[in-house]
Amino acid sequence: MAVTSNSSNMVVGLDIGTSKVVAIVGQATDDGGIEIAGIGSHPSRGMKKGVVINIESTVQSIQRAVEEAELMAGCDIHSVYVGVAGSHISSMNSDGVVAIKEREVMPSDIDRVIDSARARAISEGQRVLHVLPQEYAIDAQGGIREPLGMSGVRLEARVHLVTAALNAVQNIEKCVRRCGLEVDAIILEQLASSMAVLTEDERELGVCMVDIGGGTTDIAVFTEGAIRHTAVIPIAGDQVTNDIAMALRTPTQYAEEIKVKYACALTQLASSDEMIKVPSVGDRPARDLSRQALAEVAEPRYEELFPLIRDELRRSGYEDLVAAGVVLTGGTARMEGVVELAEEIFHMPVRIASPHNVRGLADVVRNPIYSTGVGLLHYALQEVRHGHDRDGRMVAAPPKRNDVSQRGGGEWIPALAKLKGWLKGNF
Repeated sequence: MAVTSNSSNMVVGLDIGTSKVVAIVGQATDDGGIEIAGIGSHPSRGMKKGVVINIESTVQSIQRAVEEAELMAGCDIHSVYVGVAGSHISSMNSDGVVAIKEREVMPSDIDRVIDSARARAISEGQRVLHVLPQEYAIDAQGGIREPLGMSGVRLEARVHLVTAALNAVQNIEKCVRRCGLEVDAIILEQLASSMAVLTEDERELGVCMVDIGGGTTDIAVFTEGAIRHTAVIPIAGDQVTNDIAMALRTPTQYAEEIKVKYACALTQLASSDEMIKVPSVGDRPARDLSRQALAEVAEPRYEELFPLIRDELRRSGYEDLVAAGVVLTGGTARMEGVVELAEEIFHMPVRIASPHNVRGLADVVRNPIYSTGVGLLHYALQEVRHGHDRDGRMVAAPPKRNDVSQRGGGEWIPALAKLKGWLKGNF
């Protein structure tokens, strides 16, 4: 698929996951949706539980995924929006108060109140990823979404602060830069996924979004249209694969294939008559196994994971406020019986969500495994549209950069930019 001549409007999302690296190229459509121009995916080798454990392997996986996306979109990729996850992520809600200078709220007042709210003691080695405004209050009037231009004396802001381990973020940036790419922004993965799969009604009513990936389960809670709580549980699909590999005595790559094709999270739904071939280790012949026996291996892991999510939701204090229930996404949520088991444990409505409002390769990307990748595009295009800075605050819209250019454009990176990138990555 050829990229249109207006290639500067295109953005690239890079989801560096535990099981796979996905690069998605897209551009905004007139109705606020996304046109997907290219997608590249490659198994991830150097990640564990959302953290880089092998730089070289991660670099190779990123390169393969980016090359594939470039080939499909017919373009060169220069910069990307990168997702980050892992148990090093922490979050908190914070308040800030300032006096309104001109008796009318100006952009500078909003910046000051958000700076006031983010002035919290953060442990050494942590970095603020996002400062997400939840609501504002002017004098005694609360629940304000957009205070700009309103009259008053005292401006309060309630924000959601997300922090990540500095080393973990630097390692991801290092891997991306080693591929010759610039990092536009580092985005929390569950924030990105929520942009791709949640509807406005769900955010307003109250919803808990759970992105079950390969290495981590990412949770985001929304009420009254704003994000209230984020958390990461370091248990996900890899544990299911390992359980299958151990119980069935089969190599991990075959265990992954069996899980994707035949596994079921609820034993009652699996037939005991349906048999599957299980490859053995070494040159031993393959064995026959009933699908029900496979479900008996997978079910306990989900029965362990869902109560952990429920406990996290209880701890957040928002369990009674998520009227829209639970929305599951991510590759590990696609298994048969997951919704039924989740409804049994959560005692609330559960649905599996795929990215919506996408065109182009819609039949490919309408799959829970691409939720984070498509969500990164939503975040990027929102940033371009509204001119937000990295923390989520309003700034003057940046000049458009050709982060994706036509092949054969003969673009060169100035020496100064290279030097800047090297300094950023190393210091």
